[in-house]
Amino acid sequence: LFAYLLGLPLAILLVLTAPSGLKPQKLVYRLLDTVVNIFRSIPFLILMILVIPVTRAIAGKAYGSTATIVPLVIARMIESSLLEVDPGVIEAAQSMGANIPTIIFKVLIPEAKTSLIVGATISCGTILGYSAMSGAIGGGGLGQIAISYGYNRYQTDVLFVTVALLIVLMQVIQIVGMKISRKTDKRVRN
Repeated sequence: LFAYLLGLPLAILLVLTAPSGLKPQKLVYRLLDTVVNIFRSIPFLILMILVIPVTRAIAGKAYGSTATIVPLVIARMIESSLLEVDPGVIEAAQSMGANIPTIIFKVLIPEAKTSLIVGATISCGTILGYSAMSGAIGGGGLGQIAISYGYNRYQTDVLFVTVALLIVLMQVIQIVGMKISRKTDKRVRN
């Protein structure tokens, strides 16, 4: 949820200010694109450690389940969904006199809805994996159970059960997300 709340405005800004966007702004686009690409290039475990000062400032501490929420928010999948929208649809809206907010909220986002849902499904799966990794820095949850009990205490049964639970959770996320995306896809008969 937080990844989309923060990511959607950032992605819209990237799409709008791109050289082929509705409001090309070369400097703004390059700056945003560079920052986002730098964060995407950093492996998640290292990113969690790098943002500890930010996490501490926002959450009041740098460990525990509350603190690990902050690094989980950093994401970028939305821009690619918005870029999938047929430029002809946007041009048609412009030719009918639609302004930029109308194009964003009545054309761009609705046309990208299915792709955004697929991206959210993938992001949820990724975040599930990241939250399991956050157990390494005291993030709690299944990751911490697997590490603390399964690995550190040599209780392989606990390790296997947590892995099984993670697999089940991932499958539920995938099935639900893909069903929702198929229902919203106007190209597919429901």
